[in-house]
Amino acid sequence: MTYNITAPELLNANINLPASKSISNRALVIYALSGGEILPDNLSDCDDTEVIIEALKYMPETIDIKAAGTAMRFMTAFLAVTPGTHVITGTERMKNRPIHILVDALRRLGADIEYAEKDGFPPLRITGKELEGGRLEIQGNVSSQFISALLMIAPKLKNGLKLKLDGDIISRPYVDLTLCTMRDFGVDAEWTDTDIIEVKPKPYTPIKYYIESDWSAASYWYEMVALSKDPEAEVELNGLTDGSLQGDSVVKYLFNMLGIKTIFGNKQRGVPTTVRLKKIGIRSARLDYDFKNQPDLAQTFVVTCAMMNMPFHFTGLASLHIKETDRIAALKTEMKKLGYIIDDGDGTELSWNGERCEPDADIAIGTYEDHRMALAFAPAAMTLGSIKINNPQVVSKSYPNFWDDLKKAGFIISE
Repeated sequence: MTYNITAPELLNANINLPASKSISNRALVIYALSGGEILPDNLSDCDDTEVIIEALKYMPETIDIKAAGTAMRFMTAFLAVTPGTHVITGTERMKNRPIHILVDALRRLGADIEYAEKDGFPPLRITGKELEGGRLEIQGNVSSQFISALLMIAPKLKNGLKLKLDGDIISRPYVDLTLCTMRDFGVDAEWTDTDIIEVKPKPYTPIKYYIESDWSAASYWYEMVALSKDPEAEVELNGLTDGSLQGDSVVKYLFNMLGIKTIFGNKQRGVPTTVRLKKIGIRSARLDYDFKNQPDLAQTFVVTCAMMNMPFHFTGLASLHIKETDRIAALKTEMKKLGYIIDDGDGTELSWNGERCEPDADIAIGTYEDHRMALAFAPAAMTLGSIKINNPQVVSKSYPNFWDDLKKAGFIISE
């Protein structure tokens, strides 16, 4: 399937954003570990969250988490401390996403995990049992989801967990988000040094819990306002909170440099409100930023800056190679279709100095089974007038109603 997306001349919309996938997935696993009977409120309806809900509800012998990397990592740790034997598997791409760092760490804590096919990769056969816990040391530059998976089961470990993170720690905001969510459910989980986290052995307390809206999803609406030719373009986004611990909430600062002002309806910390985005007419000449803490925003800013003819240099992108696709390679390929030569430096960065090439005559953006490719490239229609997106259904992984919301904002979408 291919969508042809035509942008409106004027942009004025009020959008109900999806609930945060990051918080939903953490809250669900913690809820299950707490033995709670009331699901968290306002859960995300995306694919990644749905597979966790299904797995926790039915706990089948074989759990298929499809393309959900978060679910694979969180459920691997969860199953390691949950009685019973299960095989956890996923798509072919998932079977080629390495998980040995998490498996090795869990095995050091005493977990019973076997590779069902290829060493170092899913599927996994896991027999859950009580784990001793104690001290554990891993590299800090691994996926934050590995770290979060270990932390969330830590209160169930007999001796808790003292986790030391060696070297550079990437995606720290996601670790902080995990710790905050854990504390909301009544456990003791703290940084005790710049590289050490301690979690005491203590049961989670089931509570009524509300999930705020997703700042990652908000980034695509910031992009649309930034790229709109309408000087009065304005979008209202519902359900976001000021002072959010979501790492991607940094978009409000970054897009300020791209000429977009963020106005909160309510600035009370932790209270969901409506956020208004509007142009301020002043922007930076270029953008340099280290995305090691917010790698999921890279696609948004590569497309936005290029479309705005703004040179950029983005670092801290090593983890992009092992996402739903190799996002660095995908971005270079698809941006070239649009006429932009992107450089990847040493493979951990992306930059553009204004170099152009002849764009494809009939551009159709490939999405590589990666939701963020579709989500980040669709707003380019604001600059180009229209754009074609292949396999647009991939957005269901994090933002199932994206195309409906675009239509609500005045976009014309045809197959």
